Amino acid sequence: MKLFFYLLLFCGSCMAQEVDIYFDFNKYDINMQAKQTLQLFTQSHKDAIIVELKGYCDHVGSDAYNDTLAMKRIRAVQNALRELQFSVPDKTTIKSYGERFEQLPEQSANRKVSIVYKLPEKVAVKSELSEFRKSTLNAKVGDIIKLPGMNFFNNSAKMLPKSVPTLEELLCILEENPNLHIEIQGHICCQKERDVSDISTARAHAVFNYLIQKGINRKRLTYKGYGISRPIHKIPEKSELEEEENRRVEIRIVKI
Repeated sequence: MKLFFYLLLFCGSCMAQEVDIYFDFNKYDINMQAKQTLQLFTQSHKDAIIVELKGYCDHVGSDAYNDTLAMKRIRAVQNALRELQFSVPDKTTIKSYGERFEQLPEQSANRKVSIVYKLPEKVAVKSELSEFRKSTLNAKVGDIIKLPGMNFFNNSAKMLPKSVPTLEELLCILEENPNLHIEIQGHICCQKERDVSDISTARAHAVFNYLIQKGINRKRLTYKGYGISRPIHKIPEKSELEEEENRRVEIRIVKI
């Protein structure tokens, strides 16, 4: 598979990264989960420069109500960051999308604020190929590749913050290779009969939605949930590690 690769630098648009902060239904206060995500972000990205804050809501309520709620969520995140002694520049772009965006099936995944940030160029420099990128470079049509480090909150389509680097790398690969088409495949663990809440599809859709919001043509992407039909380890799993390895997202190479 002949894919282009820039050895020293990520593609330019990949220098803009995001982390999502989630909210409870009809709320704009920072809950415990959101506080932990913000603390992790500020501790691990001390050099990050925030360039944009984007607020979102689920589809419940009027457009005007959700615009206001999304803006309140943005202000709550701003205040929380400042309480953590993290700089939010005055020129940061603020935008409320309310409910006017492609909604994910799991409504709780739509109640969020996305923090868009950039890292200093020296942090974005990459001196060698990751194993994920090597696998993609050597892949052929029909090959299936696991997205490494792609994790979600339990029984949810909400991505853990540590999933962001993998998403950014996948975005770079797609941007560098405009003829590449993929199917995003979601899988779950633990359930013995079927994916009752269709979480596997919601997780695959979350990755799909991230990529199209970043500018990837939706015609190059499809997504599908496979539930427990393709486990790596036999269900019921014997350990938390086996559960985590079954609970995964993969891509299948459709076209090069």
